[in-house]
Amino acid sequence: MTEVVSTTPGLYPLPEWAKDELAGMKGRQKGGLVSGSESEAVAAAYERAREEVLGLQTEAGLDLPVEGQLRWDDMLAHPLAVSDAVDTRGIVRYYDNNNFYREPVVTDDLTATGDVAAELAAAEEFVDDGLNAVLPGPWTLADLASDEHYGDEAAFLDAIAAFLAAEIEQFPDVETLFLLEPSLLESPPGDGPDERASEAIDTVADAADADVVAHTYWESHGGDGNIDEKVYAHLLDADIEAVGFDFVANHEDTAYVVGEYGCTDDVALGVVNGKNTRVESPEEITDRVEWALSNTPGTDFETVYATVNAPTFYLPSTTFEEKLAALGSIARTEVTA
Repeated sequence: MTEVVSTTPGLYPLPEWAKDELAGMKGRQKGGLVSGSESEAVAAAYERAREEVLGLQTEAGLDLPVEGQLRWDDMLAHPLAVSDAVDTRGIVRYYDNNNFYREPVVTDDLTATGDVAAELAAAEEFVDDGLNAVLPGPWTLADLASDEHYGDEAAFLDAIAAFLAAEIEQFPDVETLFLLEPSLLESPPGDGPDERASEAIDTVADAADADVVAHTYWESHGGDGNIDEKVYAHLLDADIEAVGFDFVANHEDTAYVVGEYGCTDDVALGVVNGKNTRVESPEEITDRVEWALSNTPGTDFETVYATVNAPTFYLPSTTFEEKLAALGSIARTEVTA
């Protein structure tokens, strides 16, 4: 039997009331996003929104809630955007959609800010059991940023990995850590960098006193939504508990990679579409989990994280809430592959 644990990769959409309130309040210093630097009104709005989305996850029955990352206006670039060693410059398209973020340009030695740790500490108050922390993976964060300090791609990746590891060392106790690595598909590393990307993930994972999931998603330029086989082979060398896959975009090819090349002891299955407003039924979600397990021969997973294939900040608030409720319906179930 395989235990199915429901969770999400975070980056939630702001509640509608919060969008309206914050739009009129943010006089931004570093985007108005650094913990402790916001005005009291802005901080209070985010605190109220955080409590609301944590409550929604509890009501939905999700096993491992996330803080929600509602302050992450720059999405996965956020941990760099709030650093004093980083300049935020021009607006950049976020992969291939109509969302944008400010380009983080590293201009000095990176040191931990404690920003994400402060968010997690605030979330603990509203969570009875385990908490799932969310960070960009090092390959993705380096891909989204520019370097004007370290001067070498390998050195820059190492610095990003060390920066994320230092952030993690300030975390409160969390049960899992999702490292979001869409750039492994969207901007896959070639020969040499693929091994360095795995080593960077290893550096970050080693800093975490939690089960680490390297969650891969996003359609590549080829449009198949599938990880490169050599990149995947190197990823399996990292000291992680699970790899996360998008089983919405291209489930058959993804299942082939897992069945052909093996996997980690645990796995995260993206079985809810975070980029589409159609709400899946609980039965459809369960069917997708069972299909993935039945079509990955040679695997015998102890834990399956049933999750969303990509962050949900694209979705309307009502659709987001409906998808949470559907995903929570399979909380702590057991399935037979």
